[in-house]
Amino acid sequence: MKKRTIAITTLIVAQFMDLVDTTITNVALPSIKKDLHATDAHLEWIMAGYLLAFAVLLITGGRLGDIYGRRTVFLIGVAGFGATSLWASAADTGQLLVAARVVQGAFAGVMVPQVLSSVQVMYEPAERGKIYGLIGAISALGSVVGLIAGGWMVGADLFGLGWRIVFLVNVPVCLLLLALAGFFVPNSRSEDPLKLDLLGVVLAASGVFLIEFPLIDGRMADWAPWIWGMLAAAPVMVIAFILQQRAKTRRDGSALLPLKLFSDHGFSSGLVVQILFWMANGGYMIALGYYLQIALGFSPLATGLTIFAMTVGSLLVTPAGAPLAKKFGKYVIFAGGLIQAAAFVWAIWAVHDQGKDLSGWDLAPALGLSGAGMVLLIVPLLDEALRSVPPASAGAASGVFTTFQQVGYSMGVAVAGVVFFNTAGDRPTFGTYNDAVTYGLWVTVAAFALSGLCALFMPKLRPHTDPATAGAQGRGQGQGAEAVASGR
Repeated sequence: MKKRTIAITTLIVAQFMDLVDTTITNVALPSIKKDLHATDAHLEWIMAGYLLAFAVLLITGGRLGDIYGRRTVFLIGVAGFGATSLWASAADTGQLLVAARVVQGAFAGVMVPQVLSSVQVMYEPAERGKIYGLIGAISALGSVVGLIAGGWMVGADLFGLGWRIVFLVNVPVCLLLLALAGFFVPNSRSEDPLKLDLLGVVLAASGVFLIEFPLIDGRMADWAPWIWGMLAAAPVMVIAFILQQRAKTRRDGSALLPLKLFSDHGFSSGLVVQILFWMANGGYMIALGYYLQIALGFSPLATGLTIFAMTVGSLLVTPAGAPLAKKFGKYVIFAGGLIQAAAFVWAIWAVHDQGKDLSGWDLAPALGLSGAGMVLLIVPLLDEALRSVPPASAGAASGVFTTFQQVGYSMGVAVAGVVFFNTAGDRPTFGTYNDAVTYGLWVTVAAFALSGLCALFMPKLRPHTDPATAGAQGRGQGQGAEAVASGR
């Protein structure tokens, strides 16, 4: 086997592991709650904390690889990911598990950017297309593996470890990746790397935290005045971040977010669609996944197989996605958003119609339709948003898109979570859980519908795509494809 083949396999497995770990955790939440006596807020932070840390370090992680060597930074990311997986598997309180997940997400944010950056060095432009496609396909498979394998491992109680096995399984994988990467992955660097913007990272993370913490922990704190104070401070922190980014741009051009991108109408409108779309995904994962297991008694495996219906729907429509996108552009995105909204209205109807007799088969048609709509929205979105971005900025724009994807998902977990758990109450019954999942899924319906409607504000004309831009778009699509079937 060629050295390059081993290297790219090692990198892809690392990205695969990151996504599997996310979807495995989704189906393990009720078991974690029962074993650790975790609060509802802990469950939300186990999901949102990982994604938030991943998002705020994604761009910085790429720059660290450019400066210090991509193999070196990749090894640090893998080692940290493995160590925090071990920490998570040994956690004996909800607080410790949340802390482990946040740090694990930070190391994933260091590890994952090195994958596509290394592809740029290891392969010529003409070879990269098939590698991006391979990464996207295997990443999408990772989400399926996470849902089903995670459900099976938790339900089977392998080695008597229960939910802990979903984190412990990462440790031997990380050890293997460390050995292979040390020998086969090149330690490439950028000839002209951008400087780090650590203050920008702190301000960005603080702004999102000041929004998410009150939403997730507000009910536990009985909506105390300091909770409202945090919400009031959030826009102040966001403004401080924007001002700092402008100053950093003027000083050395290495701001965390290239603000000039936001003046591009196509990019900014596409980014709004992106955030709303992933908010919707985060919303249904916390509301529906928890309801199926706690209110209806689904096993983790049955829950994973139920949500897998979305993947089936997406696979059936995938061959038509690109041709439709090429012909109709933003109108395919519009249709995709509305189809997903309608699909979850159907799911809400099924929940109410079947009550305690609800089965995975009752939800399968609605979730399959949602998967079909997902393909119609996500396939053309990045291309439509980046087509007017200058080629020199397309790579940065793709990175911003992926970052906001993670932030949108974590925000969806926070918003739908507060609706779901507030409605369920401190002493939930089947009736309050039924209301909770309904209201939680209406958050998803609204977000999907808005994502489709906002697509109409994207530019209509579609000029010929520059080859350099196409290459950068491939980088972004490779990063984003991992999330298609998982809600990540």
